[in-house]
Amino acid sequence: MELKVSSHRLTDIMKKLLLLLVALTPIAAFGQSGMVTYEQIVKIEIDLPPEMESMRAQIPAESKSSMILYFNEMESLMKAAPQDESKKDNEVRSGRGEMFISMARGQTAENETYMNLEEGTVTEKRDFMGRTFLIGGDQPTYAWKMTGEQSEYLGYSVQRATAIRDSTTIDAWFSPEIPVSAGPELFTGLPGMILVLSIDDGKIQYAATTISLEGVGENGIKAPKEGKKISRAEFEKVVEEKTKEMKAQFGGRSGGAVHIMRH
Repeated sequence: MELKVSSHRLTDIMKKLLLLLVALTPIAAFGQSGMVTYEQIVKIEIDLPPEMESMRAQIPAESKSSMILYFNEMESLMKAAPQDESKKDNEVRSGRGEMFISMARGQTAENETYMNLEEGTVTEKRDFMGRTFLIGGDQPTYAWKMTGEQSEYLGYSVQRATAIRDSTTIDAWFSPEIPVSAGPELFTGLPGMILVLSIDDGKIQYAATTISLEGVGENGIKAPKEGKKISRAEFEKVVEEKTKEMKAQFGGRSGGAVHIMRH
């Protein structure tokens, strides 16, 4: 016997099936966009000439800042969190040390890192010595090794992975429960969001402090547009030349300059 179903009845059945599929789909599948706030800690290396050695106790050993990573399944954007001007800590108010520390903070506040996760490209906005650059290129790749270690962080299950790139050691804890292959700055390539990251035994550290999976809106993630387009090799050459100029001004010494490592 042939079973006949009216078009209205068929539509009703399809709607119910769709609702059932939505109910059975894991919540994580809909949590592929949101934002992660990280605390960034950078160890500061300072070269002081003998006549300024008495200032060493006044200079902080590390710099802390708050960064926000906006993400969805196709792209991500990392930038500095809005800064509370009333909470400027670790100020150095004497001589050249203050100038260089303030310079480093200002550059960090204006930097942005945009990644197109689908295309595997990256655009970085970098402010350096009063000039703004746009550095474009492919995303760096990392030969991640899973350690098998598991833990929990901010209520999410996390796994540990390590990598070595250009003699730099990287230690990451990522969560497959946030199924987006992203992380702070240029670090990506794991099957889940990187929530904790340590570079060279803690010289640079990122630790998530808050996680929101409520989405970022249609206009929440945009690639930076302002700045002179330049390759990474060209940008590194500019930094090298300016560093030499500053050392020359101080008689071949760094004169209390603060060196913040970047990878």
